[in-house]
Amino acid sequence: MIGALPSPRVGRARPRPRATLVLAIGILAIALAWAFVPGLFTAHDPLAGVAAEALQPPSPAHPFGTDATGRDLLARVVFGAGNSLAGAALAVLVGLIAGTAIGVLAGSSGGFVEEALMRVVDVLLAIPGLLLALSVIVLLGFGVTNAAIAVGITSIAVFARLARSQVVRVRRTDYVEAAFGSGGTFLAVLRRHVLPNSLGAVVALAALQFGSAILQISTLGFLGYGAPPPIPEWGLLIAESRDYVATAWWLTTLPGLVVAAVVLAANRIAAAIRESSA
Repeated sequence: MIGALPSPRVGRARPRPRATLVLAIGILAIALAWAFVPGLFTAHDPLAGVAAEALQPPSPAHPFGTDATGRDLLARVVFGAGNSLAGAALAVLVGLIAGTAIGVLAGSSGGFVEEALMRVVDVLLAIPGLLLALSVIVLLGFGVTNAAIAVGITSIAVFARLARSQVVRVRRTDYVEAAFGSGGTFLAVLRRHVLPNSLGAVVALAALQFGSAILQISTLGFLGYGAPPPIPEWGLLIAESRDYVATAWWLTTLPGLVVAAVVLAANRIAAAIRESSA
């Protein structure tokens, strides 16, 4: 007699390894520590170089090597974290505040107001993000702050659409209808019931946009629209080293790996937040 085979588990998503989340938190914590207290991680001046030590490969004295003017590359990466991460945080804040305000207003008002606001959002979504960011930078001027604002403007439409969909979903639930039926005012119901139950997904999106903002600001810095030389910024570090790819691989590879690691870490944490809020 053949024993019964165990029934396969259907419909259950396999949990993500917790080790990857711990690693992601560690990477992002290190990057934030670089941004807030860079002097604890390097004793070198990121702006001053020694000509005799130019283009030295990674060594115990210079773990990331040196650039063409003899500046310690690790020091420039560490001090550049402040500009890159602060710019990404500002970009997320701009998109989060403006986009959420538009989405909540559209989702809670309905009618002509919703139609008008969402058509503006559709126009923003129709414009490629990099093109829109470059257009804003041309109007505002160069610099990390202006680049961050430009990146934040490109994310307004994404936040607006998500916030609007969440508000519409919660607004149609029975407990919200009951709150209105019991005499609750529009603002009171919105504050007590709609917003607390609709902004969880928006917060998860903000975490996801943080990694995307780091990548976009680094891209703008690479193109020359971010921090001016010799201020250290991750995208600018890679751009300055393009002429030495064949002779000094560490100048582009190591900063690029740092950017990739921080972006992936932020995305992994955002995925965990989204899973916990689902």
